[in-house]
Amino acid sequence: MYLRLHLRSMLFCGSFFLAASVCLGQSAINLDDWNHFDSTSTSTIDHSTWQAILDTYLKTEDPSGIHLFDYQALHDHDPDLQRLDEYLTTLQELDPRLYARDVQMAYWLNLYNALTIKTVAHAYPVESIIEIHDGENPGTGPWKDVRASVNDIALTLDNIEHDILRPIWQDYRIHYGVNCASLGCPNLASEAFTKSNLEQLLDECARDFVNHVRAVEILDEAFGVTSSLYFWYMEDFGNSEEGIMAHFMNYADEDLAQQLKDFDGTLDHEYDWRLNDTSSQ
Repeated sequence: MYLRLHLRSMLFCGSFFLAASVCLGQSAINLDDWNHFDSTSTSTIDHSTWQAILDTYLKTEDPSGIHLFDYQALHDHDPDLQRLDEYLTTLQELDPRLYARDVQMAYWLNLYNALTIKTVAHAYPVESIIEIHDGENPGTGPWKDVRASVNDIALTLDNIEHDILRPIWQDYRIHYGVNCASLGCPNLASEAFTKSNLEQLLDECARDFVNHVRAVEILDEAFGVTSSLYFWYMEDFGNSEEGIMAHFMNYADEDLAQQLKDFDGTLDHEYDWRLNDTSSQ
């Protein structure tokens, strides 16, 4: 059974506010460099290597309802680490602007998630992704470290999420598509994003998270606990607590929807930064 997030290990309470500020990101690249598509293109991108990695190392049947990744196994298997590196190299050699809009969005989502998995696997063992950082500030995570280069432009994970995906697509489901390798994060999708599955898979990721207690738990009519994700990025969810609740209603199953209808109280928010590792459960 998944433990209530507000009872999370004290190890990560001290990192909570620091990590929140890290994830918000600041613009560091020119949006005009990336906001281009070829609507006439019928070309696709091969993500089969990423799918093979997910099929081998992502565990989706844990009783917690959280998708867990076997970082230890990937860390110990050099051939698959090399395959992941080669896949990421191939992606970075492409110019995503030459593809249609949906193909390009899938490209960025897969690039972000594969880079995150690579980052953790190479640093493993760690208890949280927050421990990983290339610079001189331990405990700040890898989000502002350069992790890729596309079109000869150095990119961080923050650049991909906050300077490309969010401002160009302006789709709140991006928060359900990217994964930060943490128990509190929406699940890492078990399928690689593609043009053909993009809309359905993003909706499935959103519905899956909203109906899990780490997204929202209504304790009684006066008090509820949500993921800090919705407060860090409130502008993407109606820019108010009322907007967040309305967002939940869009995806809530019958039981949760009834709890939300009866709710007339205040919301607290929390996040669990422990690694979404198979050994953590």
